[in-house]
Amino acid sequence: MNQKVLKENNYDLICVGGGIMSATLALMLKLIDPKIKIIIFEKLGEVSQESSGAWNNAGTGHSALCELNYIPENADGSIDISKAIEIFSQFENSKQFWAYLVDQKLIKYPENFIHSVPHHSWVQGDDNINFLKKRFEALVQTPMFEEMKFSEDPEKLKEWIPLIAKGRENEKMAATRMEIGTEVNFEALSQQYFKVLEEQFNVPVLRNTDVLDVDPDETLEWTVEAQNLDSGKVTYYDAEHVFIGAGGGALPLLQKVEIEEKDGYGGFPVDGQWLVCKNREVIDQHWAKVYSKAGPDAPPMSTPHLDTRYINGKKELLFGPFAGFTTKFLKEGSKLDLPKSINKENIPSMWGVFWYNLPLTKYLMKQITMDHSDRMEDLRVFIKDARPEDWELKVAGKRVQIIKKDEEQGGILEFGTDVVHSKDGTITALLGASPGASVAVSIMLNVINIAFPEKIKSEKWQEKLSKMIPFWNKEIEENITEFKKVQANSSKKLDLEVLH
Repeated sequence: MNQKVLKENNYDLICVGGGIMSATLALMLKLIDPKIKIIIFEKLGEVSQESSGAWNNAGTGHSALCELNYIPENADGSIDISKAIEIFSQFENSKQFWAYLVDQKLIKYPENFIHSVPHHSWVQGDDNINFLKKRFEALVQTPMFEEMKFSEDPEKLKEWIPLIAKGRENEKMAATRMEIGTEVNFEALSQQYFKVLEEQFNVPVLRNTDVLDVDPDETLEWTVEAQNLDSGKVTYYDAEHVFIGAGGGALPLLQKVEIEEKDGYGGFPVDGQWLVCKNREVIDQHWAKVYSKAGPDAPPMSTPHLDTRYINGKKELLFGPFAGFTTKFLKEGSKLDLPKSINKENIPSMWGVFWYNLPLTKYLMKQITMDHSDRMEDLRVFIKDARPEDWELKVAGKRVQIIKKDEEQGGILEFGTDVVHSKDGTITALLGASPGASVAVSIMLNVINIAFPEKIKSEKWQEKLSKMIPFWNKEIEENITEFKKVQANSSKKLDLEVLH
C-alpha cells in the first residue's frame, strides 16, 4: 500500500496500533480539536486484524446484561452489583458516541457494525438458580436493569432460547433476559473510524510499519523509531504524547520505554478458540447471547457462552471460548514474545502468579489437551443434540492477561484492562483484555484525562465531550430521566430494536 509522503515528522500524538483503541482515541480528539496533529502506526498490512478482528472477539456489547462474572457473590451470600453498574454505564458511553457519529453523518450505516440481540444468563441446578435469582433481584432494583426478566418456566425458556431449552422439560434451569442487548462487529466499526480519520481528518495511518522503540528526546517530547516493513527504511517521529494501544504488542514496546511505572508488569498470553456452526438450520434456531457460569478453577475469561454473531453480513453461531496456549502475544507475533518479555523487574510478579494460580495452570493444561469430542461435550451442556459434523474449531484472537506486582503474592493476574502511564501523562499504554473494545470510549476518556488534564477541564473541551457523549461525566442513577431520553436517542440513531 502506498504511504502518504509526510512533510514533517512532528506530531501532538502518536498512536501505536491500528485497532479499535487507537482509532477511538484519535477520532475523539479530532472531533474535540480538529487542529490536533495525529499519526497512527500499524504493523500489519491492514488495520483491525488482531484483537479487533470480527472472528477474534466475542462481539458482545459488554454491558453486564448477561455476564455473571461481573456480579460476584460475596462470602456472606450477598450480591455485589457495583461492577455491573460500572460496565453498563461505560457501554452506554460507547453507544452515545456511536449515535453521535451517526447523527453527524460520519457513520452512515450502523447496521454494518451493531445489531439488537437479546442477552441472557442461563443456569442449571438449584444452587445456580438461587444465585441467578438473587442476582436478578439485586439488579432490577436499579433503573439501569429494571427491564430484566427472569424465568424458570420451561415454556418461557423455549420461547427465549429454543435451541438450548429443547429436550429439557424436566430439568431444573432458569434464565434472565435483557432485550436491549447488542452484538457488535468491532472490526467493521474500527475500519469505519479509520476511513473517517484518513479521508475527513487527513490523519496518516501508516500500515506495514513496525514501531521499534520509543525514547525521550532532549526536549519534553518523545521520539518514535518506526520501520517501513516493505522498504526496510527507518524513520524517526517526534510527538508530545504517545499512546501504545497495540493489543498484545503493547507490553513488549512498553518495556522499552524509559519510565519506572512499567516495572513489574508482565503478560500471560491465552489463545481464544470457538466452535463455529456450519449448519444453517441450527444457526437459524438461535438468536441470543447466552452466558452461563464458568466451571470450578476456571478464570472469568472462560465463561461459556452461545452467541449469535453477524460477520461479513451473515448471521453466525459460535460457542466458547476454549483456551489454547502459545508464547506469542499476537496471532502474527513471534514465539519469542513471552520469553523476551521476562526481565529482572517482573520475574517476582511472574513467579508469584504461577505459584498462586496453580489451578489456572491445571485448567489451561486441560484445555490444551482437548479434542473435538471433548469440546462437543462442553457444547452439549448448552445444545443437547449438537452433532460434531455441524461444528468446526476456529482459532480466535490472543489475549495477553496483565501480570503486575503485589506485595503479598509477588504478582497477581488481572483479567481487566490497565492504563499504564508516565507521571506527566505524556505516554500511556493500554494492557489487558475484557471488557475491552465494548468500553473503548470510557477507556479513552481516561487516557485523555491522563494525557491532557488541563485541556479536558476547559469549557471548550467539556462542551464538545458533552455533545459527543452526554453522560461522560454524569452518574446515571442521579440523572435517570435524562439518561432514559439519551438512551432512547442512542437506540434510535443506531437502529436498535427493543422487543417486548
